[in-house]
Amino acid sequence: MKSSSLSKPLVSLFFLLLRKLAGRRHHRARMAVTTKPSPPPPPPLLTLDMLHGQTLVVDVEAWILRPPVSAFPYFMLVAVEAGGFLRGLLLLLLYPLMFLLPGDGARARTMATVALVGLEEKEVARVGRAVLPKFFMEATAAEGVAAVQAAARVVAVSATFPRVMVDGFLKEYVGVDAVVGPEVRSVGGVLAGLMDEEDAAEMAAKTLRALFGDELEVAGKKGAVGLVGPASSGRVHCLFSPYYCKETFAVSEADTRGWRPLPRDKYPRPLVFHDGRLAFAPTPPAALAMYTFLPFGIALVVFRTIAFSFLPYRVCFPVGALTGMHYRLVAGHVPTVRQGRGEGGGGRLYVCNHRTLLDPIIVAAALGKPVTAVTYSLSPVSELIAPIRTARLTRDREKDQRNMAAVLARGDLVVCPEGTTCREEYLLRLSPLFAELGVDVNPVALDTRVGMFYGTSTKPGAKWMDPFYFMMNPRPAYRVEFLPRAATTPADNGGRGDSIDVANRVQRELGEALGFELTGLTRKDKYMTLAGNEGVVPTAPKKH
Repeated sequence: MKSSSLSKPLVSLFFLLLRKLAGRRHHRARMAVTTKPSPPPPPPLLTLDMLHGQTLVVDVEAWILRPPVSAFPYFMLVAVEAGGFLRGLLLLLLYPLMFLLPGDGARARTMATVALVGLEEKEVARVGRAVLPKFFMEATAAEGVAAVQAAARVVAVSATFPRVMVDGFLKEYVGVDAVVGPEVRSVGGVLAGLMDEEDAAEMAAKTLRALFGDELEVAGKKGAVGLVGPASSGRVHCLFSPYYCKETFAVSEADTRGWRPLPRDKYPRPLVFHDGRLAFAPTPPAALAMYTFLPFGIALVVFRTIAFSFLPYRVCFPVGALTGMHYRLVAGHVPTVRQGRGEGGGGRLYVCNHRTLLDPIIVAAALGKPVTAVTYSLSPVSELIAPIRTARLTRDREKDQRNMAAVLARGDLVVCPEGTTCREEYLLRLSPLFAELGVDVNPVALDTRVGMFYGTSTKPGAKWMDPFYFMMNPRPAYRVEFLPRAATTPADNGGRGDSIDVANRVQRELGEALGFELTGLTRKDKYMTLAGNEGVVPTAPKKH
């Protein structure tokens, strides 16, 4: 009885204290609400008209690339294309451990260190100029490019990708004037690691002052307009401060969900040429699938090479189909053996566009008979495994014309007058040399499809691997279409203009059959774009 009588006052006292504490919390919350300042008015909506004549500072990851941006595929491309498959495998194996690091910035710096350190600076620059633009353009937002095109001057700022990786893409294909990003130290032409943020910011400020002078002044005078990412991203570069930007506009995650990819026909600069072996964006799952497939791919290369080198033409494609190769011969004007030889008892002249080094072999297999292919440069390995005859050209016009005429007198001849391969749906200018032989032309339209590896390259010392990479694809595809015969003007000293007309007419016919766009670009243009040279293979000096 005594214990029950004592418990009642204690319970009453406990509830009294709870009511007082609740009242104080409620009072504090009420005071917090009443003393909170009113929110600022929302910023004005950005329109393209507001950017006309302005200097623009734009966040690459937030405005030019469609969020969310995954940095791994681009660092994997650099690792594989500039460092090799072993470096790419190292990056793939370390990638899960990088999630233990705090924040996206630390993960990006770690990926950059694994992918770049120890590589030659000029090789990484080549990959950034020749390989990465294709993949960056596929991830570009149409809305961001429209903002860039509306401004008078544009500074692109990347917090994730080193400047050496995005400089070529942003300047040549998006049209920005300056690029600011993490800088990489170089020792003797070899990359040694990322610079500190303070040193990189100082270098960026000096670069911008040299480019724009007083265009980027203190706010209130003639500052720039900044386009930044959402506040939740946590990435605020010093160039978006009021010292440089008089006004900033932040894009929200809700806004970017409706952004559209930039159509290919809207690219500021057409993507005619690109390089590199990987034909897909190497996301972590895709990269893992590639490395898992590589042992089987090497076995496929060996089997397919033996099949195309030693088996009869009539069984090459059935055997190739068993290994996953897809071949389509479009019904049309396919010459048969019964149709006999060409004019004057010689062979037939087949003119095709150039997709891979296997083009003449595919034409021979489609015809079911041997042909001779002419080439300017062919590696000894390619000549060794080629199942057809090859004839070298010397780039001496008169001598090459005589050699081609002599080969044509002995049998069928296949020429690729573009002079180099083109991966995209474009046709390069055709050399008119074939039209000066004075025989009718049999145009052949060729197209290829690959899913994992490209069978072409401009990298020095790597071209001998081109046919092997094509045959390493799980399901490579070839499409062959023989077009109606085209008449030419007999060769004479004054037929140069006629031969150019014939070459242009054959190019139009090939373009119409394939649905490709015609260009006036040449082999020289391709190599100047991708490799920085004219693509002329130096010849060994003659021994006396």
